[in-house]
Order: sequence, then C-alpha cells, then structure tokens
Amino acid sequence: MERKRTECPCLPPGWKKEEVIRKSGLSAGKSDVYYYSPSGKKFRSKPQLARYLGNSFDLNSFDFRTGTMMPNKLQRNKQRLRNEAINQAKGKLDLNTALPIRQTASIFKQPVTKVTDHPNNKVKSELQRVTEQPQQLFWEKRLQGLSACDIAEQIIKSMELPKGLQGIGPGHTNEVLLSAIASALHTSSGPITGQVSAAVEKNPAVWLNTYQPLCRAFVVTDKDIRKQEERVQQVRKKLEEALMVDELARAEEATEERRLDREQYDAQGLEACDQWSASRIGAGSTTFCHLHK
Repeated sequence: MERKRTECPCLPPGWKKEEVIRKSGLSAGKSDVYYYSPSGKKFRSKPQLARYLGNSFDLNSFDFRTGTMMPNKLQRNKQRLRNEAINQAKGKLDLNTALPIRQTASIFKQPVTKVTDHPNNKVKSELQRVTEQPQQLFWEKRLQGLSACDIAEQIIKSMELPKGLQGIGPGHTNEVLLSAIASALHTSSGPITGQVSAAVEKNPAVWLNTYQPLCRAFVVTDKDIRKQEERVQQVRKKLEEALMVDELARAEEATEERRLDREQYDAQGLEACDQWSASRIGAGSTTFCHLHK
C-alpha cells in the first residue's frame, strides 16, 4: 500500500488528509481517503466527520474524496430542496371516488346522486395506436469499432463464434455480428433464429427482419449447449478464485492498517510518558537546589 498524507486547507488548522492506494487484488489502483484530526483521530467517511465537527464547521459543499469545497454542489442541493418544496406546495391529484357533497346555503350537508350510465350516452371505441417504433436497417453498423476494456484499460479479446454463425449483409464482420447477437439476446423477448428468409441475401434492404441479427438461420444443438455449460463452469471457477484472492488481499490490508494504527498509538503514548517523566525530573531538580541552598 502507498500512503500519501497532506494538509487539508479546507478544514480547520491541523487537519490532515491521507490517501491510501491499493497495490493488489481486483481493486488495484483504487484509493481510500481518510482524515486525521489535530489530536490524531481517524475518520473514514463524511458522516463521521460531520458528527465530530457538529455545527462548528459547514460541510455541505465539502467533497470527501478530493478534500475541496465545491460551491456548485451546494447550489444543486439548494435547488433540489427548492424544487421539492414547490412540488409539495402544488399538491397531489384528488383520486377520491366518494360521492360529492352538495355545497348549498343549507347548514346540513345533502348527498348528491351520481349517474354513471345514461341511455343517450354513446361511447366511441378509441382506435388502437401503434406504440411500436420502426427499426432502423443495419443499425448494427453503429457498433463497429467498439470494444470492451478491463479495469486496466486493456482491450478484452472478443469471443470466437461457432462456424454455424455466418453473417450476411454489406460489410459484415465477426465483431459486428457478435455485438448484434448480444444486443438481440438482451433486448428481444422472442427466440433468436437469425434471418430465416432465403431472399434476404439477394436484397437485404427489402427482406431483412430487423428483429433478428444479421446472420443466416442457425440451429443450437444439445452438443453446443453442453459445450457452453462447460465454458460457464470454467469461467465461474476462475471468478471464484479471483474473488478469494481479492478477499485475502483486503484482509491483509486491513491487518496492516490496524498494525500501523497501533504503532502510531503506542508512539504517541510513549512520547506522552517521556514528557511526563521529563517534567517530574525537572521539578525534582529544582526542589533539590532549594534544599541545598
């Protein structure tokens, strides 16, 4: 772990900010921020800091991560509270279905009869509106050139598609086909079969089914399912091992942090004892000198 402790000018004098950068585990490269009071007390979050300072210091615009004041953040909070107050003042719709009461000069409230159906009333059936939006042809081309990256900003190698998946359409590539199949699996509620029409290869702009990815019709066999299940089990095992390594790294960091805190506490106690001993020795020397005289 790498520790950087600096003065925090936005807090009262004597306060220090410490940034701890993680060196191992899945969270390598990330940092944790802590604050120390002039007396050496450690604070891990902004609520702890606010409870300790109380009303003596305003932390509404204070950013715990950077240690700076952000006036824009305070303005946004005030605007949000103002909008909430306006919305509450407007009130809510009255959805009460109780019978209305006649408001007359009489001091007694009289009920009103509500008529819900009448022989002269004619109810017109509303036309069904088309809520489904049209699909754009070859929209998968917009996914071309996009790649996934890991936490180290390294491009993840794309999957190898089975030989049975063959793309169709102008300028198709395996990367675009993989993105189109993944999008169809997440957005479509029906089965993914590919383009079942044979005429789509002759004129895809006319016969293309926009709800299916740009590939020829394919069939998933039991062998393919078992092979994919084995891959999933292998990936889950690797993920479990990575999580275990990360958990062990976190436990080691916590142990190291507690050890450093204990050493700092012992050092402060030893220094206080030395000061007390020095004061006692000085007082004894003064008394001896007076007696000798």
